[in-house]
Amino acid sequence: MHDEWWRGAAIYELYVQSFADASKDGIGDLAGVRQRLPYLADLGVDAIWFTPWYPSPMADAGYDVADFRDIAPRFGTLAEADTLIEEAHQLNIKIIIDIVPNHCSDQHVWFQAALAAAPGSAERARFWFRPGKGPDGNEPPNHWQSIFGGPAWRQVPDGEWYLHLFAPEQPDFNWANPEVRREFEDILRFWFDRGVDGIRIDSAALLTKDPELPEITEGAPDPHSDRDDVHEIYRGWRKIADEYGNKVLIGEIWLPDAARLARYTRPDELHTVFNFPYLNCPWDAAALKKVIDDAPTPATWVLSNHDVDRHVSRYGRADTSFDLQARDHSQPVDLVLGTRRARAAALLTMALPDAVYIYQGDELGLWEVEDIPDELRQDPIWKRTGGKDPGRDGCRVPLPWSGVEPPFGFTDGGRPWLPQPKEWRDLTVEHESGDPESMLELYRAALRIRRELLGTGPMTWLPSPDGVLAVAREHLRCVVNLSAAPVELPDGTILLASGPLGADATLPPDTAVWVH
Repeated sequence: MHDEWWRGAAIYELYVQSFADASKDGIGDLAGVRQRLPYLADLGVDAIWFTPWYPSPMADAGYDVADFRDIAPRFGTLAEADTLIEEAHQLNIKIIIDIVPNHCSDQHVWFQAALAAAPGSAERARFWFRPGKGPDGNEPPNHWQSIFGGPAWRQVPDGEWYLHLFAPEQPDFNWANPEVRREFEDILRFWFDRGVDGIRIDSAALLTKDPELPEITEGAPDPHSDRDDVHEIYRGWRKIADEYGNKVLIGEIWLPDAARLARYTRPDELHTVFNFPYLNCPWDAAALKKVIDDAPTPATWVLSNHDVDRHVSRYGRADTSFDLQARDHSQPVDLVLGTRRARAAALLTMALPDAVYIYQGDELGLWEVEDIPDELRQDPIWKRTGGKDPGRDGCRVPLPWSGVEPPFGFTDGGRPWLPQPKEWRDLTVEHESGDPESMLELYRAALRIRRELLGTGPMTWLPSPDGVLAVAREHLRCVVNLSAAPVELPDGTILLASGPLGADATLPPDTAVWVH
């Protein structure tokens, strides 16, 4: 049996262009990551997941991939990636990379060949090219909408249209084409051969489409998401991963139906999928208990990522839930309350069985930056919705490392590609290191205790008052008070608390403890 290292792993999501800049151009790079690997080892993570590091025109922050077998020059070189993988392994840190199989960049060699070829050609059969509707063919083949806003079709000069479920610069692959399947299986082998330990699969439920391209109708199966034939693809990928030994396949799948989601983790498919209902869940004990109970096994727990508002801000709003399709920055944010809840949520999340993900900056208590000037915003969601959706730039602002003024040690040269709030002077790695009350030291302590005391065994719910969650693991109990009043502390030795405890042996609201 392979070493299932990923089951209980703490995995750090690293957004390269916002992590650390060594080339002094204001954009993070692999050299910056290599310099900071000791920081990640000291934090206590088991693996790093890199968002796309490939050559890309950056129409969607690197998720528009022009070449799946190389490194973007702005980030470094393929040789440097090889060195980074080796150096991380020397620190006992695994490497997970992002594969984007639903689409590529419109600058990808395959799509450029498709544009140059004629309708009906083998080159166009790799994508979803179709004639238009209407008397002159100037209407799209159907009314599907892009996830980023607007129509999901773009017309090319010869009159045909191609499908893009995301930005127009991201044409969708046609996964009914055997060439596409062979290409991505080869891409997996390319990176596994270089020592990569796992693959995070972007938009994993979207790959296959109904070839009839029907309109989306209420009550009918979605013609471009979670189709039954997508599972055949992942059975093929699992065979490759198993050939290489202890490699992991992780699906990014946004599905509200727990039973449909669980199908992706059948024994011959993906190893695990993100539990997004947990991320979306409001700060409410009953709701959290339900999504924890409904989670697919093995579970993957995450509070923030590069696509969602940071949870310090979410938990500081009147509505603490999150909807990927309806970001709402009109609500005022109580950062003190949001931070207190984020600290408690960190202890709850790290007490749960299986893998936990930490989005870079979670460990510093960074909040969503909501006041980025319009002219500096880069997210295509903001652009394609005419500003109605604020987009994802606010969670992608470069990390603060040191100093009291921007760029806070992120770069020694150019201006960071997105502006940092001056208030982050109190949230730098330098400022928080050694401060027992800081978010960083809470994460360091929690990850250390988690590694020492928590295996991959099951959890049990313990009796608790309304509004309180009590979780039992092998050698640890986690109690979280989500109610409005203090509750009695549990018996035992307190190992870690998310905030000050009551002088009368009580657990205050929005506070969590770990008890031995």
